[in-house]
Amino acid sequence: MQEQNQTPTVIISATHSGAGKTTVTRALLVALKERGLVVQPFKIGPDFIDPMYHTAIVGRPSVNLDLWMMGEAEIRKVFARWTADADVAVIEGMGALFDGAKGTDEGSAAHLARILNVPVVVVIDVYGMTRTAGALMDGLDSFDPEVQIAGFILNRCGRRGSLVHANLIKEGIGNERWNRVLSVICDDPHLRVAEGTLGLVTPSHDSEGIEQENLRSVAEQMDVERIFGTSIGQRTKQTYQPTPAQVHVPRTRLAVTKDAAFCFYYAENLAALQAVGFEIVEFSPVAGDPLPPNTHAVYLGGGYLPPFASQLAENKKLAAQLRQAAVQGMPIYAECSALLYLGRSLRDFRGSTYQMSGVLPMDFVLDADYLQIRYLELTTQQNSIFGPAGTIMRGQEFHQMRVEDSDLTPGLYRAKDSEGQEHVGGYQQGNVVASLAYVYFNSSAGVATRFLKAAQAFRKGQQPVTYHD
Repeated sequence: MQEQNQTPTVIISATHSGAGKTTVTRALLVALKERGLVVQPFKIGPDFIDPMYHTAIVGRPSVNLDLWMMGEAEIRKVFARWTADADVAVIEGMGALFDGAKGTDEGSAAHLARILNVPVVVVIDVYGMTRTAGALMDGLDSFDPEVQIAGFILNRCGRRGSLVHANLIKEGIGNERWNRVLSVICDDPHLRVAEGTLGLVTPSHDSEGIEQENLRSVAEQMDVERIFGTSIGQRTKQTYQPTPAQVHVPRTRLAVTKDAAFCFYYAENLAALQAVGFEIVEFSPVAGDPLPPNTHAVYLGGGYLPPFASQLAENKKLAAQLRQAAVQGMPIYAECSALLYLGRSLRDFRGSTYQMSGVLPMDFVLDADYLQIRYLELTTQQNSIFGPAGTIMRGQEFHQMRVEDSDLTPGLYRAKDSEGQEHVGGYQQGNVVASLAYVYFNSSAGVATRFLKAAQAFRKGQQPVTYHD
């Protein structure tokens, strides 16, 4: 059971991927937000897309909870901090309930439920199913006694307004099991989640209105009180206000790329950078923005860069500013597809080549046969803006791109993946650090602080600015 003072929380999981947990999670967020509640969303695993949808709905950063990158203690700490001023929390699972790494439940929704001591609501896709739903419920209920399953949501259960399918299931499984059903969601093809390159498509302003309207139709079918097992109807907490001692006076400005091409950021990374004293200033390379004035460091996050390659190639002013900043020693950090932008050129899947910023003497090509999806532990081999050689960080890779030509050799870090395979990766030229990996900053104490110190040294005109203890 949840602790008495803990923010009411549920994990939304499912019997399998595609059962509807993403739709149910989003609809639940809509229902809670429309009650005027402060809702804190989370996502299990390293995914960036689902958190973006969560944030678009509730207006708060959705936070990843990933066992590989964070560890159990960090997960508990992060969860407690982000829920401190929230009325309610919703955690979207990854994959199926008990499915974790290497055929175990390590890192699974079930594992996180035990770590955080919170209940799980399981989504069952009952399309074409009646009595078998009861067998699934019994199996899930009894499989791991340490996992508290609050109940079940039956998804794709007949047409809207018709009880025929629901009544057949109720008859087939009996009243005792039916009492474990928390909500019944009808089948609606408008709610199928779109898929794009390497997974889901990112939210767009054009579709948000339609998306919200469709999700409201699901929210209306959900019994929020039954899902949480308690009354969820009014504000229960005061908005958190930091004490004066916790307020930093921003002096060092970090320019962060933020648009449809550069949109993959872990909320905890940005929070860590702000916590050490950075003032974050967002700008859009796709929209043609130049580097913000009085910039002392740059953070280019990954995302879906290739569809916007032509717009980025047209932003000549930013490219020139970044090249000049790199020569002057400004700390510049790029992750995954942002590395492509720092290179000289990019050739896409159709064979079209685009000029990029030219900060690094590298050329890249998209390659559908070169898919990399893996967790990584990175041990730096050189002093860098993140610390001395030997700094260990954790993160992940998720991309279809490779280096076609380069005047640089990889050597920033030695990487070991979760299968134990090793390789050398990452690039450093002066205070420009870039790689195809997404790094979780708090996996290594002091990374955000060292990044700040490098930026402060640049602001003061100190040379060299690479790693100051």
